[in-house]
Amino acid sequence: MRSWTTALAVSVTVLASVALARADDLKVALIYGRTGPLEAYAKQTEAGFRLGLEYATKGSLTVAGRNIVVVTKDDQGKPDLAKSALAEAYEDDGADIAIGTTSSAAAIAMLPVAEEHKKILIVEPAVADQITGDKWNRYIFRTARNSSQDAIASAVAIGGKDVHVATLAQDYAFGRDGVAAFKQALATTGATLDDEEYVPTSTTDFTAVAQRLFDALKDKPGKKIVWIIWAGAGDPFKIGDLNPGRYGIEISTGGNILPVLAGYKRFPGLEGAAYYYYGLPKNPVNDWLVAEHLKRFNAPPDFFTAGGFSAAMALVAAVEKTGGSTDSEKLIGAMEGLSFDTPKGLMTFRKEDHQALQTMYHFKIEVDPNVAWAIPELVRELKIEDMNIPVRNKR
Repeated sequence: MRSWTTALAVSVTVLASVALARADDLKVALIYGRTGPLEAYAKQTEAGFRLGLEYATKGSLTVAGRNIVVVTKDDQGKPDLAKSALAEAYEDDGADIAIGTTSSAAAIAMLPVAEEHKKILIVEPAVADQITGDKWNRYIFRTARNSSQDAIASAVAIGGKDVHVATLAQDYAFGRDGVAAFKQALATTGATLDDEEYVPTSTTDFTAVAQRLFDALKDKPGKKIVWIIWAGAGDPFKIGDLNPGRYGIEISTGGNILPVLAGYKRFPGLEGAAYYYYGLPKNPVNDWLVAEHLKRFNAPPDFFTAGGFSAAMALVAAVEKTGGSTDSEKLIGAMEGLSFDTPKGLMTFRKEDHQALQTMYHFKIEVDPNVAWAIPELVRELKIEDMNIPVRNKR
């Protein structure tokens, strides 16, 4: 008798083929930047999504009597390709629901396609506030955290009276939305934002921008912090090599994938807020994810693995609630206010903007020479009620 895992691997291979799909199958399109600058994020999302489907369906890959067929499409992180991939998924592949995508700019391009086709799009892992803000429509749900959640959690973690902060971000939706939300949240803590610096996503030399940041903070009293918000290639943490400590300036940032956390070893004691690190949540779903990921990949699950897993859990919970229907109006009714288990604990789709409200984690970096990356040790959980996440849409 074959093992359950072996049987599952065979069924995944079969179900991935659209040619073998049946009329009553639940067709799901996963659109992501499998190639391009955010490739690492996309691969984690897919691994987590498939593991999440397995967990949510107890290995059957069926929900409400319907086989789940996953169709993958690579948008290379490009908005025009993401837009056409989603249209193709709905029109040619007959996708009932779509998941995606990796880049915020690409995700924004997909939103009107979902509205035009009146089909559900669960956004994962793109985080720009505009997705559930001024670009949002009622067919959009998001399991990924938004920029406001990242930023507000960071502000709560590092803000306070007599704290002076300058920000370094990439010059596109992810960076600008993140800083805008951070600035608003930081003001409520009593801290002061003294400088905002934006650089191209392709930046490799951070010397000039580092000097501007240091000049903005070096003569300020109290605690001085450069907060970095960054995604993808490039190493903005090189500014640490320019010795900000001589001015009493500290570095802060959010959590990140394990290869990036390796660079955090330069900053023992760094504090910030994280969306996920496998050692932070304590619940049965995360325990299963960590154990299975270690078993199958000989590595712990990473930042975006948890996100893909959460999207799968939301998908299955929603279709179970509708009794198997993927009628968009029934799904919207089922998903507004829906709470579902994830590796981070319970998430809830807020009715007003379909943003998943979720726990974040205030961490402090510890360095262990026997671990390849810096370890975000938990300072405290930032629960949903600890963060005032604004509704930014025009509904």
